[in-house]
This record gives sequence, structure tokens and C-alpha cells, in this order.
Amino acid sequence: MEVIFTYFETIPSSHRSILLIGGITFFWLLEGALPLFNFNYKKWKHALPNLFFTATTILINFSLAFLLLKTADWVQFNDFGIINWLPEMSLWLYILLGVLFLDFFGAYLAHYTEHKIKPLWMIHLVHHSDHKVDTTTANRHHPLESIIRFAFTLFGVFIVGTPIAIVMIYQSMSLIFTQFTHANIKISKRLDKLLSFIIVSPDMHKVHHHHLLPYTDSNYGNIFSIWDRLLGTFSHLDREKIVYGVDTFPDEKINSDLRELLKQPFQKYKKPTNLDEL
Repeated sequence: MEVIFTYFETIPSSHRSILLIGGITFFWLLEGALPLFNFNYKKWKHALPNLFFTATTILINFSLAFLLLKTADWVQFNDFGIINWLPEMSLWLYILLGVLFLDFFGAYLAHYTEHKIKPLWMIHLVHHSDHKVDTTTANRHHPLESIIRFAFTLFGVFIVGTPIAIVMIYQSMSLIFTQFTHANIKISKRLDKLLSFIIVSPDMHKVHHHHLLPYTDSNYGNIFSIWDRLLGTFSHLDREKIVYGVDTFPDEKINSDLRELLKQPFQKYKKPTNLDEL
């Protein structure tokens, strides 16, 4: 465990790039072999706007990375934050708690907030308006959302008190999990259900991409499913019933156009439809 901790303290940027590119490539190929849905689409054409947003996310995170480093160094030097105020523990537990709490502040809380505050929802809408969810959808975030997500992660590092090694472990795991849960791959329902008791499984997250409430406003987790289960935001829907997109923004052509997606957060807000109203 010490070897892993030391490695992530100084993980080279090239290794993180390999995780990103390798992950997309791996799940891209797996989607072809074990597809969940047989999409009738030109995969490369669909991927282009998503890969553009992946590039902007990388650029923003890279530009602001020094803030994460400075904050992580400060909390470590000052012994500040939740995991540093707990009784002394083993290194593996220290890492687990650090990643677990970062997953709450950096992913669950950020995601939940984006769904509950109208202007933030309009920014997050870019992610939800993909009608063909696959592994390239994972980082389909408007540049404004990338900044918002970074701010929540930075807040999490400060409150949780995570050193840079745990921050890098968390971000690496987050990268892999987002690609895994968005990938258009089919695994057995039994295995998916078992996984969902501990981690966010593919079917669990795809419920979140269903086009109607209340399913859209559920399953906010990124790595661990514990937060949705503890906080009452977990929901289940048979995979066969899932329809991707957002009911109030149904135009797939517009939702596939990069220029329209960049303007999407500034459109007039539309009230989502609740299943009870149908």
C-alpha cells in the first residue's frame, strides 16, 4: 500500500493520459463486442462533440491543478480535515476514507447540486442531452461544468484533508468509473445488481440518464453507491425501459451539434416532466 501511495504522490501526467486514452479505447472496443443497446449511429460522428468536451475538461483541470496541489499540501502540513482528525489508522483505511469522502464532495454533492439549482442544471444539461450514451459520454461536460466540478473537488480536498496522493488516486478511479458506467456494455443483471451494493454499476448509472423524472434525479454517485443508498436517492429501472436524453430537450439533431451544445446552458429553462403528470 505504501508503494501505491508513493506512486500517486508523483504520478506523471503521461500515466494519467494513458488511463484516459486507454480507458476510452478499451471500453470503445468492448462496446462493439458486448453492446447493451444496438445503436444505429455513426460512432465517430457521435463521439466528436463528446471528445471536444473531454479535451476542454482536461485543459481546465490541468490549468487549475496547482490549486489542488497547494490545498492538498496545506491540509497535510496543518493536519487539517476530516480524515486527519480521526484516530490513527492503517494506511489502507486512511486512503479508503479519503477516496470515499472525496467521492461525496467532489462527485455526489456536486452532481446533486447541479440537478437542484436551475442555472446549474442548464449547464449540466449538456451531459444529459446525449441520446446515445456510450463511453465517450463520460466526459461530455460543458466547460462551465468542468469549472464547477473542479470547485467542488477543491472544496472536498480542503474539508476531507486529503494529501495529493489520495487526490490522484481518487481522480484516477473517478476517470475509470465514469468511462465504465457510461460505456454501452452489457453485463449480467445479477452481476450488475451485486456490484451496485458497493459501487456504481453500469445499469445503476444509466437509470440516471433516463429521459424522465424521477429517474433523472436519482443515482448521483460516481464511484461508491453508498451515498445514494444512505441519502435516499437510489432508484432502479429495468434496463429495457431506459430511454436516453431529456424530455424537455428532445431534439437529437440539436443535441448533437457542438455549437448548439455550447449555447445550451443559456437557453430558457424548461420544467422537467414528472411521471405522475403523464
